[in-house]
Amino acid sequence: MNETLPLPEPGDSPGMGSNLSKGRLAAVIAGTMLGMLLAALDQTIVGTAMPRVIAELNGLEHYAWVFTGYMLASTVSVPIYGKLSDIYGRRIFFVGGMVLFLLGSALSGLSQDMTQLIVFRAVQGLGAGAMMPIAMAIIGDIFPPAERGKWQGLFTSVFGLAAIVGPAMGGWITDNWGWRWVFYVNLPVGIVAVVVAGLALPRHSRHREHSIDYAGAGALVAAAVPMLLAFSWAGDTYAWASPQIAGLLVFSAVMIAAFLLIERRAAEPIISLDLFRNRIVTVSAIAMFLSSVGMFGAIMYLPLFIQGVVGNSATSSGAVSTPLMMGFIVSSIIGGQLLARTGRYKVLALSGYVVATVGLFLLGRMDATVSNAVVIRNMVITGLGIGVMMSLFTIVVQNAVPYERLGQVTSTITFFRSIGGTIGVAVLGSIMISSFKANLAEQMTPALRSALGPASQAMLENPRAVLSPEARAQLAGLFAGQGRRGENLLHQFMTAARGSLAGAITDIFLFSAVVMVLGFVTVLFLRE
Repeated sequence: MNETLPLPEPGDSPGMGSNLSKGRLAAVIAGTMLGMLLAALDQTIVGTAMPRVIAELNGLEHYAWVFTGYMLASTVSVPIYGKLSDIYGRRIFFVGGMVLFLLGSALSGLSQDMTQLIVFRAVQGLGAGAMMPIAMAIIGDIFPPAERGKWQGLFTSVFGLAAIVGPAMGGWITDNWGWRWVFYVNLPVGIVAVVVAGLALPRHSRHREHSIDYAGAGALVAAAVPMLLAFSWAGDTYAWASPQIAGLLVFSAVMIAAFLLIERRAAEPIISLDLFRNRIVTVSAIAMFLSSVGMFGAIMYLPLFIQGVVGNSATSSGAVSTPLMMGFIVSSIIGGQLLARTGRYKVLALSGYVVATVGLFLLGRMDATVSNAVVIRNMVITGLGIGVMMSLFTIVVQNAVPYERLGQVTSTITFFRSIGGTIGVAVLGSIMISSFKANLAEQMTPALRSALGPASQAMLENPRAVLSPEARAQLAGLFAGQGRRGENLLHQFMTAARGSLAGAITDIFLFSAVVMVLGFVTVLFLRE
């Protein structure tokens, strides 16, 4: 199972699958899809559990950071893994990424506070940085260009399938076993994926020396980390115009300039700047960046809206979130088939942006009185739009460059998707926290502040009362000391908290809709 297969010469892309037996090809596909399933399950299961996590470990201000830490680690490592996989082969980094991901999953389940959880999620992210882009590159290895569209659509549908199962599974696990088990559930799936991929994936031989762009990798990390810290802290921990935020952004800009200079001179750069001389690659990278802002905004904050505003349990939240992923998987499969049959991708991308914009706009018009039926309708529309784009741009750029650069361009487009999601969630998190605090502070009457006493400020920092049954019971006990008016004050506070949270989250959806409009405009410049 470990034979060495020669790579095609530069410019060739016949598909390595023709050199494999049917059984071996099936094993390669199964191992790759299991790796994608592992990453997909984690994202959808954890998202449903997050409202309960912050209720137990405290800190709404850290809500986005659990995701941002994960995405930051995966984002900065994606192009590095892509380059290394072109040099040394896909298997070692794909399997190694899964092992690191499983280690981070186990540690995340053991976390005792939000800081530990964020750090261990970053460990998971370092593993995930190898899994998704290399899985897509493997498809490019084994299938010729004419067949990549339908296979990419099928592989992306694995993410959608996991996303259908994941939210409901995550909600049920959270309600019945506790949120820690949403991380532990990765372990059995991951062990199977590691074994299958380790045995099935072939080694790729290389017959020339290569140099690793360590300086470029270091500069990339040094540019990305302070930029994401700035976007995460701005507007909440520090003012946008504060010296801390300005200093982080200036340092990031300097390191971006240094990175570009290093990449121009590197013999084998992490991200080859000459890739962006290809207009298709450039436009696709920008479009993928923008679509990720909207996608992750919807996926990350919908469970918080459903549990904190509508008032559903984690299990019900998972079930209600399923339609978003149903739309995602349906449009992903149909889009892949249409692309494979027609070869026309521009109209697909434009259609996806239009539908996603409409869906996010409808999500942004919801309030605390919205029904489950309306939420489901809006999520289906959003999912139908976003699903088209997730595999589309990867196929477009893979077919726009020579074969020997397939891993590099795949990891580059994945990098832009990841950095878009990371920056998007960081910015959206700052918007949500600032808006929630301002909205609730306006509605905190003197009577409410007096009844809450020292707890009033804590309620502004973390809406635990709308996320945790235990917190609501404690709050009810606190208001019970106010005699007959206590019940009325409790109702006032819960109404104010839900309304404030609803307004903060719907602001995020409207912002995401505007970003999708920018994505639509960007795709107008995409060459067919």
